[in-house]
Amino acid sequence: MIRSLFSFRTLSVVAAVALTMFVADFASAQEAAGGRSLINLTSAFSVAVVVMGAAYGISKLAAAAYESMARQPEVAGNIQTAMIIAAALIEGFTFYALFICSGKTN
Repeated sequence: MIRSLFSFRTLSVVAAVALTMFVADFASAQEAAGGRSLINLTSAFSVAVVVMGAAYGISKLAAAAYESMARQPEVAGNIQTAMIIAAALIEGFTFYALFICSGKTN
């Protein structure tokens, strides 16, 4: 239990959250002082989450498709077609989400 708390993965997540909180606090302090905010993290953070989610989804899709093609080579063409359609749907959703996330609210 203690060893898993100090793993690289756990510490990197804690460091990322702490850095995000520090930068967001700094940006909101600038805005409260009456000036423009130096950093607007909301759109950049949401775009990063969308891109990471899409990359993870497509990688899982490709891994499953290649594994199933290796198990049943006779249906590889059908699997490849389904994989391409699913990847196109994931990318379409990603472009829509990027359009929504990067929109200007000024």
